[in-house]
Amino acid sequence: MKDKDLKYFKELLTRWLEELSRHADSTMTGLREVDENLPDPLDRAVFDSERNFTLRIRDRESMLIKKIRQSLEDIKEGVYGICESCGEDISVERLKARPVTHHCIRCKTQMEAMEKQTGT
Repeated sequence: MKDKDLKYFKELLTRWLEELSRHADSTMTGLREVDENLPDPLDRAVFDSERNFTLRIRDRESMLIKKIRQSLEDIKEGVYGICESCGEDISVERLKARPVTHHCIRCKTQMEAMEKQTGT
């Protein structure tokens, strides 16, 4: 991969990581500041539902943060953009669509076909 492409992805991933980290911090602060002593059962149910939804989103973002950190580490180690399955370069177009991917489109398509066949 060209140096300019690596620089682009490093900056993209770094900005993405910072944005997700800010969201996580604001969510935790917001959840602590909310008055949970809601006397009305309907208000309480709505509050709990919204909190659970927010926590599920943050959980998914937490997994994404781990993937971003791994991708940044891969850049440092010089293995970013190399398919873990076949060892070929992952296209820049694929990386732009999914910057945290570790598989080229051919290998990922094969993996998904196998998962569909086995039901896992």
